[in-house]
Amino acid sequence: HVQLVESGGGSVQAGGSLRLSCAASGYSYSSGCMGWYRQAPGKEREGVARIYTTSGRTNYADSVKGRFTISQDNAKHTLYLLMNSLKPKDTAMYYCAASGSWCPTRVVDFGYSGQGTQVTVS
Repeated sequence: HVQLVESGGGSVQAGGSLRLSCAASGYSYSSGCMGWYRQAPGKEREGVARIYTTSGRTNYADSVKGRFTISQDNAKHTLYLLMNSLKPKDTAMYYCAASGSWCPTRVVDFGYSGQGTQVTVS
């Protein structure tokens, strides 16, 4: 049973930084992808970043490229999202996601996700 638990959200001023964490249990890091997506009120879910768990290769949405960094600590079974230069438009609920051995094109389709952590930028 895969369980993902996010933490690290909060309120920050524009230009500030936050680091989100996602503690994973029951998940195999030998294949597949993990990632983050977000959803703002009244808007569709948006994939933010992904990491291929075996190779470490990463992809980012254009809206966060150069500001956000996704990383993983396999020993701690934890996924991270470092968010720098935050903007008000980054305000959303952020969700951690994990896929099986095949990585869907969209992070929102990964199959497993957590309960989310709120990020508010003012």
